[in-house]
Amino acid sequence: MARHLLVVHHSRTGSTAILRDDVLAGAADAADAGGDVDVRSIGAFDTGPDDVAWADAVVLCTPANFGYMSGALKDFFERIYHPSLDRTAGLPYGLVVKGETDVDGAVASVERIVAGLKWRAIAPPVAVVGAVTEESRTAARELGAMVAAALDAGIV
Repeated sequence: MARHLLVVHHSRTGSTAILRDDVLAGAADAADAGGDVDVRSIGAFDTGPDDVAWADAVVLCTPANFGYMSGALKDFFERIYHPSLDRTAGLPYGLVVKGETDVDGAVASVERIVAGLKWRAIAPPVAVVGAVTEESRTAARELGAMVAAALDAGIV
């Protein structure tokens, strides 16, 4: 039986989209290795409570804007929070945050909301400050592969 990975993302300048693509490539690597994981990648404005209910794990990808997650990801949380509150407790999640000078506020803002949802982090956030590098791209790809492999193995 296939497991389900939802990647929720927003990117205005394209930097976070590069990291999202690396998360998806990592998940595809795990699938190519024989895994049975269905992946949906949906923009934050287009993702709803039914998409979250479908998921066995979620990876959130957001830029850091003004010391906070993107407005699009905040909008996503505002729309899914109450419908998901009782249905998704324990949902494993991963986080990718890209900022120019600091990502701490964005990471903290996401962590506060997912704590209320009772989601559980399955890896430390991939926090990228400054330019997207090969190292940060590798970290995002490894996150995608790890989440997909953990889903396929039934670990999460």
